[in-house]
Amino acid sequence: MGDKLRLSIGVLGNGASLLLYTAPILTFARVFKKKSTEEFSCFPYVMTLFNCLIYTWYGLPIVSHLWENLPLVTINGVGILLESFFIFIYFWYASPKEKIKVGVTLVPVIVLFGLTTAISAVVFDDHRHRKSFVGSVGLVASISMYGSPLIVMKKVIETKSVEYMPFYLSFFSFLASSLWLAYGLLSHDLFLASPNMVATPLGILQLIIYFKYKNKKVLTPTTMVMSKRNDHDDGEKNKTTLELVFDVDRDRDDANEKNQNNAC
Repeated sequence: MGDKLRLSIGVLGNGASLLLYTAPILTFARVFKKKSTEEFSCFPYVMTLFNCLIYTWYGLPIVSHLWENLPLVTINGVGILLESFFIFIYFWYASPKEKIKVGVTLVPVIVLFGLTTAISAVVFDDHRHRKSFVGSVGLVASISMYGSPLIVMKKVIETKSVEYMPFYLSFFSFLASSLWLAYGLLSHDLFLASPNMVATPLGILQLIIYFKYKNKKVLTPTTMVMSKRNDHDDGEKNKTTLELVFDVDRDRDDANEKNQNNAC
């Protein structure tokens, strides 16, 4: 019964993770249409790729015992393909400055993954030590992946707009982390459960922030400048109106004074 429940949760976790990994398709359809990455950040996609690479390796028989973690291999293998595609599209349409940021983030991830696979395969001789080592790296990778939206949440709070934090991405992140938390606990595997103990509250926080700011007016640098310009224009109009009033009053006083002189 326990194994069947664990397998069922693993299948549901696969489904939720697939929705999470495919959620950016709408975002990149917009990038492709506008030929620009706008204010979107590539950091979450690089961290997700790192997570998928580590946990695919973790689930393979060289680290885990036989195919005990097959659900990890299947979904994270798909995740590697999807995230690589998204990063390529982002890099293609990014500005030169953003391309440098992508390179600075992506290269260390690839190097760290290569070192992890080499050390775990060569240095350690048994599954237990390999799982401990790769799982420790995976812990960092998962927290980085689920924590990366903090950058986007900061932008949401600053602009009071959820334009660059889609609801479906936040919801699927919460759903996937919750299911993998349950899978890790049922498997008695702390390396699977621990990162999701952090990810699940972060997913809840994303949803809270989304619902708080979803109906707020977008405050971009352009709209802020326009608002200040409108305020300035209104001030100039008020100033002009006051000057006209003063001119009318002054003309009236001059006319009265002239009439009084003529009467004398």
